[in-house]
Parts: sequence; structure tokens; C-alpha cells
Amino acid sequence: MSADVRPSSADDELQKVFGASLDALQVMGAGHQAPPALARALELRAFLALTEQQVARVRDRVHADTAPERDIGELSADKLRVDAQWLQAALDARDGYRAALAELLRTMPAPERSRPVRVTQPTAVATLAPAAVPAVMRTGSAAGPGR
Repeated sequence: MSADVRPSSADDELQKVFGASLDALQVMGAGHQAPPALARALELRAFLALTEQQVARVRDRVHADTAPERDIGELSADKLRVDAQWLQAALDARDGYRAALAELLRTMPAPERSRPVRVTQPTAVATLAPAAVPAVMRTGSAAGPGR
């Protein structure tokens, strides 16, 4: 399973921050015009998903080795010690990726929000020269035809 489709504990946060589904983010991140913050966030997310799978794999192996139905004579302290070291390394890596991703999301520029476009109708304003205005309007008088 590819780390791009493997779930991670950061998926909800990424979807919230970038405002899109993980599938849509993957498509946007694959393009050449992807914002650098998105590309880095998706890369860290893939590392995190892989590391979380490693943590689960070691955890499951320890659970299987220590299951109640297993013969206690098969238990090996050396094997459990190695698994504990591997688990610690995977947990440290997971914590590092989560911290790096949180820092990236905290410090990245705010996403550009599309602003509504204001459309105004142009208004033509023209001033007529005094000679073009009828005498009635110039003087303010209401001179009638018989005056």
C-alpha cells in the first residue's frame, strides 16, 4: 500500500487547514503549480503514514508473541528487547514527523481566500459647456413663450 493512500493521524488536520479532501489535496499536490507548503505537508504526511504503519507492525508482533494462547516457553527476552528498540525508534520518528508537520502548518502563509468580485456599473458623467445649456436652465427662470 502506498503511503499516499495509507491513512495517517494527521489527515483530519490537513483537510481542515487546506479546506479540501485528502484525495483533492493529493491531486493538487501532484501538479507543478502546487503551493510549496502543500507539497511539503503531503510529503511529511506520507512519511508519517509509513512510520505509523511501522509502529503498528511492531506493536502487533509484540502482541502476537505475548498472546495468552502462546506457549510461554517460546517467549524470548532478547527478541522482545529488539522489538522494544524498534518500537522506540519508530515512535521517535513518528513524533518527529508530527512535530515537523505541526510546525509547517503553524508557520505557513495563510491560504489565499477568494474574495467576492465587486462589479460596479461605470457611470458616465458629462458637463455641458454653458453655451450648450438652454437659457431657461442657466438662469433658473422659467421663461415662458410669451415673455
